[in-house]
Amino acid sequence: MTKVKYVRVSTVEQNTSRQEINSNEFSKVYVEKASGAVKFLERDEAKKLIQDIDKGNIAEIHITTLDRLGRDIIDILTMIEYFNSKSVNLFVENIGMFSMINEKPNPTFKMIASVLGNVAEMERNNMLERQKAGIELAKLKGKYKGRLYGTRMTDEEFLKKYKNVQAELRNGESLRRAARLGGVSLGIAQKVKRLMMSEA
Repeated sequence: MTKVKYVRVSTVEQNTSRQEINSNEFSKVYVEKASGAVKFLERDEAKKLIQDIDKGNIAEIHITTLDRLGRDIIDILTMIEYFNSKSVNLFVENIGMFSMINEKPNPTFKMIASVLGNVAEMERNNMLERQKAGIELAKLKGKYKGRLYGTRMTDEEFLKKYKNVQAELRNGESLRRAARLGGVSLGIAQKVKRLMMSEA
C-alpha cells in the first residue's frame, strides 16, 4: 500500500512545479493537465489513479487544494465518498487535514470540504460570467475578433491556424524551437505535433 499525489493544472502550458515541490515523498505522482470543469472520473490520469485504487495499491492520496478534484461540489463530495469507501485517506495540504481518522470518515473534514467545494463552484461560475460579460462588452465596442463563447476550433482549423509551426516541425525542428520560431507556446506546438501524428 502506497502514498501517492495527484497534481492538476488546467492547461498544458501551466507549470506543475509548485504542486510537485514535495514529490519525493510519494511513490507515484499523477500529473493531470485538464480543466477543473472536467469530471474527475473522465480525466486520463485520474482514471489511472482509480485503477490503482481498485487494485488495492493505494492507501493515501495527497492534493495541494481541494479544487484539484474539481470545481463542482457534487463531483468533489462524490470522490471523497469513493476514497472513503475504498479506505483511501485523502490529505489536502493547504488545510492540513485528512478525510479519515482511525479509518473512519472525519466529520470536520467533510464539513470543511463542503464549504470549500461550494467556494470552488462559485469561483468557476463567477469566472464564466466575467468571461461572457467581457466578450459581450468587446462585441459592443467592435473589438471582439474571437470565436463565439462555448465554441471550439476543429482540429483542421487548429492546424490551419498554426501552419507555420507545422512547417518548422516538418523541417525537423524540435518542439521548443518550432514553438519559438512560430511565436507560440510549447503547449500549442505539442498539440500541433500530436494532431500531425494522428493524421499521418
